[in-house]
Amino acid sequence: MKIIRLLPLLTLLPLALRAAPVSSTISAVTVYTDRAVVTRTGTVELTGGTAELVFANLPEALNERSLQVSGKGTAQAVILDVSAKQTYVDFTPNTRVSELEDQLKGLQRQSRGLDDRNGVLAAQSTMLDRMEAALFAPPSKDVPRPDLNQLTSSLTYLSDQKAKIIAEHAALDEQREELQNKLTMVQSQLNELRGAGGRAYKTVTVRVSAAQAGNLEVALSYTVPGASWSPSYDARVLSTEHAVALGYFGLVRQSTGEEWKDVALTLSTARPGLGGAAPALSAWNLDVYQIEEQVRLDAFMVRKEEKAKRMAAPAPATVNMQTVTSGYVGGNLPPPPEKDAEMAAATLEAGATSASFRIATAASVPSDNSPQKVPITSTRLLANAEYLTVPKRLATAFLTTKVMNSSDFPLLAGAMNVFLDGTFVATSSLRTVMAGEKFDLALGADEGISVKHKRVQKFTEDTGLTNSGKRITYEYLITIQNNKKSAERVIVADQVPLSRNEKIVVKLLSPDAKEAKPTDEGTLKWSLELKPGEKRELTVKFTVEYANDVNVTGLE
Repeated sequence: MKIIRLLPLLTLLPLALRAAPVSSTISAVTVYTDRAVVTRTGTVELTGGTAELVFANLPEALNERSLQVSGKGTAQAVILDVSAKQTYVDFTPNTRVSELEDQLKGLQRQSRGLDDRNGVLAAQSTMLDRMEAALFAPPSKDVPRPDLNQLTSSLTYLSDQKAKIIAEHAALDEQREELQNKLTMVQSQLNELRGAGGRAYKTVTVRVSAAQAGNLEVALSYTVPGASWSPSYDARVLSTEHAVALGYFGLVRQSTGEEWKDVALTLSTARPGLGGAAPALSAWNLDVYQIEEQVRLDAFMVRKEEKAKRMAAPAPATVNMQTVTSGYVGGNLPPPPEKDAEMAAATLEAGATSASFRIATAASVPSDNSPQKVPITSTRLLANAEYLTVPKRLATAFLTTKVMNSSDFPLLAGAMNVFLDGTFVATSSLRTVMAGEKFDLALGADEGISVKHKRVQKFTEDTGLTNSGKRITYEYLITIQNNKKSAERVIVADQVPLSRNEKIVVKLLSPDAKEAKPTDEGTLKWSLELKPGEKRELTVKFTVEYANDVNVTGLE
């Protein structure tokens, strides 16, 4: 009877929550300039009632305040709460660890062998020093002085043996250095696999209440540091078509501790690290300078800089690109015409304060901080190209062009590789350009425009009735030739010196003011329209006059 009375009471006790581990995979990632939002998805079967969905082995550095959970399914579940805690996974040896441990032991045995051999050489060297000392010791009654032949042969033997020891010491040093590099590398790999007494992870638990048995597809999102992206461009100049084919890429790096494999990747221009509001002004106080306070402040800044240096980490960078080609096979039918491969374009999602680029295809980014290049878009821009050359500084013509961003995409500031008619010519950079904005594009040197600069003469003569002054005449010749098959516009820049003292007089003899008039800074500019094969010669000639007692600086 007592047992029967207890049964109703037992039914009133709360049942233990059922823990349901979630087998999840990373399905989507949004990358910012200094972090990433990772989304994991997984499906679980619920039997009804309250259950705990456990996401294990998540990155230790994930931001717990950024956790977001959503779900849908036939279980008609209600998400009650979400929590995170740090857990440690004990280290368990595996085959790779055993191999590295055996390799480390072998390298350590080699190191001991080198140390033993070094000790033998040291003993031999000591013995030779004693022999040499005995050879030149004063003669005694029991040990007479050696004759010349004995002395010569002994010295030859000692020299040969010491030379061999020195050579073997050098060889041992090289072996020791090489062996130490191997030891460091193997030890580093072991430390990475072993961890420091067990690795730390985050475990996220989602508590749900299911109205009925059924499935629930859960999506868990969280923010992690250690991820970033930066813009990169390939500018292909089509000189005969007066156009620029601009390829827009994102260089994505991450070391979050998770591999991103075949994920839906989005690159965002938002900067969450700046916060949501403008900074507030604080009181601007003035006070009497105190030496003691400044000393304490200087010491604090030194400690802060030293801490920043210790925490700084290197960022290796190597870009692995793959080229995809396709072929055609089709009976006796003629092959289809060739067509240039097009770059997959991302989907632009413009917001009020930022833009997001949803990459067209699934992407994979390893957690080793190596840059992965993903395509954003490509566009063809009409270009009004011209060449700029400053022969006095560098006898080379640089191609520049004025273009308009006719795409819908904002072009963020980034590095740019420049190709001229299919040939890599330079590395440049691009400033931030919004859609519809005009900008100048520096496209690198082009050897198709020949530039020469030489001094024709420098002539010094005396002036004044009593030869009390000097006049120096300078003459330069600039030669520009268009070796291209199309007409080109070339801007040539040179200069004449400026006098900063009334005792120094500069007179420009050539060019004529109608041809090129110097600016207030002494700059001369010519705008040349050159036909194919056309050559133009430009002369710069001027004089500098001053009294003999004036010491002029800046003359060539």
